[in-house]
Amino acid sequence: MYDDILLPVDLGDESSWREALPAALELRRSPDARLHVMTVVPGMGSAWVAGFFPDGFEEKALEKANADMAAFVAGNVPDGVAARTIVASGAIYERILEAAEKVGADLIVMASHRPGFRDYLLGPNAARVVRHAPVSVMIVRERADRS
Repeated sequence: MYDDILLPVDLGDESSWREALPAALELRRSPDARLHVMTVVPGMGSAWVAGFFPDGFEEKALEKANADMAAFVAGNVPDGVAARTIVASGAIYERILEAAEKVGADLIVMASHRPGFRDYLLGPNAARVVRHAPVSVMIVRERADRS
């Protein structure tokens, strides 16, 4: 079992945590194990792209993500579980790998949707995390009876 589990979630997509959150909770080594729940706000990419958004847009997006993450943890992580939130901005897989190193994660738990006709590989972020993570990565598939 594990002491520091990183769980990346997409707050706009329940399938990114519906199966993965219970798996992460089950994999904790002890009641004192820590769950690090993170989300990544996509970065603007360049100053040119940022010029199309109002001043302060990225800061407001990060503030909202922080508030949404706090509400997510309060509503979905059982009382008594040591959980912290992490909000990052930029390339999703890069921020996940950085967070794993920073928190000393010994496991990353990520969801991957059920493959459809045109999608038989892991998503690009999950695949990159699996390839480059310095720790074990568990990919949790969405159950077949869910859509």
